Amino acid sequence: MAITNALSTYREIRIKTASQGQLVIMLYDEAVKHLDRGLELLGVNTSGKADPGKIEKISKSILKTQEIITELMVSLDFDQGGDVAKNLFSLYTWFNQELLEANVKQDARRITIIRNMVNELRGAWVEIIAKTSAEMVNRPVGGVNIAG
Repeated sequence: MAITNALSTYREIRIKTASQGQLVIMLYDEAVKHLDRGLELLGVNTSGKADPGKIEKISKSILKTQEIITELMVSLDFDQGGDVAKNLFSLYTWFNQELLEANVKQDARRITIIRNMVNELRGAWVEIIAKTSAEMVNRPVGGVNIAG
């Protein structure tokens, strides 16, 4: 029980102290994790159909991913993001539509496509954060004149 509480506390602190960019990466990580879980559970048997006993778990993984994608959608800043934010909104909308269809049809191909695209977006965010962090480190620090 103590380990569970410590892990929960760690996760909470990690989220509260993360930058906006790090939070986006965390959301992408969770989306990929849930899609991987759904694909793992979907493991099609020899009849070509998903195991009926796993359908609810598969559905929950896909629905959790849709919730994450929706969270990414509502976090977009259209004023500062301009066309990039608009394009991401369209892409996220498409992701959710595809995931809905994939869930209904238990379609591993669609899930895999979305999973790979989400992972590519995650990689792009990692690069952006790394570049931004490097620029901040290399930026000269302005001094304060306290002598008067």
